[in-house]
Amino acid sequence: MDGVFGGYTRWAVVFLIIFVLFFLLIPYGTVTTCTTTTV
Repeated sequence: MDGVFGGYTRWAVVFLIIFVLFFLLIPYGTVTTCTTTTV
């Protein structure tokens, strides 16, 4: 059970990191593009 739980937790962590990165990169990229377009 420990192995299955460990694998599941590992996948959850990877998915969480990707989700956080996407959530942080999307607004940042939009703001940067908007600023560049404005300037």
